[in-house]
Amino acid sequence: MIFPQTTLTLSGDRLSVLYRLATADEAEARAKAQGICLEQTVEVPLALLADDDIRANVVGRVESLEAVEGDHFEAFISYATECVGSDLPQLLNLIFGNSSMQPGIRVEQIALPDTLLQQFRGPRFGRAGIRDLLGIPTRPLLCTALKPMGLSAKALADLAHQIARNGIDIIKDDHGLADQPFAPFKERMQRCADAVNQGSQKGGYRAIYIPNITGPADQIVDRAFQAKEAGAGGVMLAPGLTGFDLLRQLAEDDSFGLPILSHPAWQGSLVAHPHHGVSHRVIFGQLPRLAGADATIYVNYGGRFSFSRQDCRTIAEETDTTLGQIRPTFPAPGGGMTIARLPEMVNFYGNDVILLVAGGLYGHGPDLGENCRLFRQFVEQTTFDAT
Repeated sequence: MIFPQTTLTLSGDRLSVLYRLATADEAEARAKAQGICLEQTVEVPLALLADDDIRANVVGRVESLEAVEGDHFEAFISYATECVGSDLPQLLNLIFGNSSMQPGIRVEQIALPDTLLQQFRGPRFGRAGIRDLLGIPTRPLLCTALKPMGLSAKALADLAHQIARNGIDIIKDDHGLADQPFAPFKERMQRCADAVNQGSQKGGYRAIYIPNITGPADQIVDRAFQAKEAGAGGVMLAPGLTGFDLLRQLAEDDSFGLPILSHPAWQGSLVAHPHHGVSHRVIFGQLPRLAGADATIYVNYGGRFSFSRQDCRTIAEETDTTLGQIRPTFPAPGGGMTIARLPEMVNFYGNDVILLVAGGLYGHGPDLGENCRLFRQFVEQTTFDAT
């Protein structure tokens, strides 16, 4: 059968996606690109469509196809913005829904028109807002994580108090701290919020506690408001576990109004294969920012993970590139970082970065307070230029 002819009234605005296709054969690459156009939209063979507006405008459109190094092709494919409607999950579905299950396709970049960007508020605070909150106009921000899993809520709070008293700006839960019996969420969150607030006052610094609120879907928003009531300075959420749209919902909730850190748990498999999945730029840079994260945590190059310098460069670039009215967000590289690597990290990222050093802070020396003071002293006494 052929579907009935359809006339649509569309704006003409289109979003574009750059796909990298793992093939050295142009005919195969073109066929793969045309397959994406159908798979991501109408999901029927082109022969079943009438010569109408669905065929001409709803079906994805290959705007360009070029050979690139490494026996690959890059295809720019555009989609009518009306295919998105007005929600983030459908945007993600349109970009890489069924095609994510086909080998040799990787999403490299996404370009959204202003008419679509205006539907998203993005970060409530962003870089400037977090700097204002902490009273830090120019230098890099200091962050560490409470760990290890297995400590009691009181023991974690004791660490939080010591860290805040000695000058660390952001003290967050490790992402593995959830609602375990040895440190239940409510007790840990309240103890640590109190400890950070008291420790920062005693030390004469301004610090905030960021609990991990990732958990069962029906409890996450409640946890966010419990954290706010307890005096936390923000929350951390892992959108790879909870979904990007939950992050967006919380970021846009005026009654909540606290900074949100995005954690990368569960997203590594999306970027691990060089010929498939989603680029580091998109999954750790653009999407958290679009959803409303005020800072995006990801693993830095040269640690215990495999991200390259270029991977991290593209993430950092995406946190500050022009994205309509959406505020820049903070890059927060971590993962095996040490105090000894701080000069390299800040020379690489510049001053607009959250330096996340956790295990390396605890292990730098036997005196945690002294380690914190060294961390702070380093960034306060040095000026850097990104290279």
